[in-house]
Amino acid sequence: MKVSIIGSGYVGSVSAACFADLGHEVICIDIDEEKVKQINAGIAPIWEEGLDDLMERYTQKTLIATSDYDYAVQNSDASFICVGTPSGDDGSIDLSIVKAASASLGKAIAKKDGYHVVVVKSTVVPETTEKVVLPIVEEYSGKKAGRDFGIAMNPEFLREGKAVYDFMHPDKIVVGAIDERSGFVVSELYRKLDCEITHTNPRTAEMIKYVNNSFLATKISFANEIGNICKQLGIDTYEVMDAVGTDFRIERQFLNCGAGFGGSCFPKDVKAIIGKAKDIDYEPLLLRSVVDVNDRQPLKMIELLQNKIGDLKGKRIAVLGLAFKNDTDDIRESRSIPVIAELQRLGADITAYDPMAEESMKKLYHDVLYCKTAAQALEEADGCLIMTEWSEFRELDREFDAMANRVVIDGRKMINPKKLSVEIDYDGLCW
Repeated sequence: MKVSIIGSGYVGSVSAACFADLGHEVICIDIDEEKVKQINAGIAPIWEEGLDDLMERYTQKTLIATSDYDYAVQNSDASFICVGTPSGDDGSIDLSIVKAASASLGKAIAKKDGYHVVVVKSTVVPETTEKVVLPIVEEYSGKKAGRDFGIAMNPEFLREGKAVYDFMHPDKIVVGAIDERSGFVVSELYRKLDCEITHTNPRTAEMIKYVNNSFLATKISFANEIGNICKQLGIDTYEVMDAVGTDFRIERQFLNCGAGFGGSCFPKDVKAIIGKAKDIDYEPLLLRSVVDVNDRQPLKMIELLQNKIGDLKGKRIAVLGLAFKNDTDDIRESRSIPVIAELQRLGADITAYDPMAEESMKKLYHDVLYCKTAAQALEEADGCLIMTEWSEFRELDREFDAMANRVVIDGRKMINPKKLSVEIDYDGLCW
C-alpha cells in the first residue's frame, strides 16, 4: 500500500521506516525543509536504535520526504497524523499542530478524486478524532467523512530506545475507525505482523492509549510509595516487589522503585487524562496522586544527600544520568531536571555525565560542568547522584576511586557497594 506520514519526530520517523520495512511505499511530510533533506539523504532525524539502518535502506527507494501535502495525498491511500501534542501549563494537550495538519490534509483531499483515509496516530484525548480532526477535514475538503474519505485512530505503544522493535513486534494493535472501510485500510498496513488487531471506535482507541500509560505510571508511583515506606522500616523493597511480582495478577514489570518516571508519554498522558476528567466534572484522585508521588520522588535524592553531608552550598555534586531513561538522548521530564534545579537553588557546584543526553541538557542548564566520562564527573566530588539506568553505571568501580568514603545516592539501584573495590558511603533511594 501507499501511505503518507505527517511529522518526522519520534513516532513519525519510526512509523515511516517500519512501514517501509513492511513493504509499503511511504512519503514523509514535514514543513521543516531541513528534516525533509535529512530524510531524503537517508539520515534519521532522531536517534532510535535500528532507525538509521532502516532509513538508509529504504530512502529514495520506497521512502521519500516532502513538504508538499498535495503530492503526498495524491500518491498515497492513507495519511497518518504523527505530530506533537505538547502539554499546556494546566496539563491539557495543545492540539494546534494536529489542527493545522488536519486543515492541510483537508485542502489536499479536496483536490483528490479517490477515497483517502486520515489516521490519527498522535496521542490525543478521547473525542479528539471525531470532534476535532473529522470536522476540520470535512470543512477544508468540502467532503463527507465515511462517504468521500475515511477517519481512524491508531495509537502507538512504543518504548523510546526500543521503538523499532516494538513496532515490528507489537503486543497489541488498536484500530478505532468510523466505518469498516477505514478500519480495513489501516489494518491492511499491519497484515504482515503477527498480532491480533483490536477493532473499535476512535474514542475507545484514544482511551486505550491513555489507560495503558496511566496504569503503568500508577504501578511506578505505587512502587515508589511502598519503597519510601520500606526505606523507613529498614526493609528491602526490591525483595518485597520480587515476591509480589510472582503473582500473575500483578506481574513484576514496572514495580522497580527509584527516582520516578519521565519521558514524553507517561507524565504528559496522565496529566492529559486528568484534564479530560476535569472537563467532564470528575475528580481523578488516584491519577492526581500518581503525579504528586512522581513529582516528589526525585527530591528525596536531595534529602538523603543533605542527611549525609549537610549544607550543599559550595559542595561539588556529580549527577550521573541526564536522559529520562537509558538508551535515549531524550530529557523530556527527566528526573534529573528537578534534581539539578534544586541543587542549583541550594548553591551546589554540579558536574554531570550522560553518554547521550549532554547536548540536550545543555539547552536547559548552561552553568553545569558537563563531563565526557563518569570518572571525570566524579573527580573531587563530595557526593554523587545516580539518576539514569545506563548499563555502564553498573560497572562503576575504578571510577569510584575518586569517591572513596564519600556519599553516593543511588536512584535506580545500579550499584552493589559490597562488590566495589573501594568503600563508599552508599545509600539507595528506596532500599
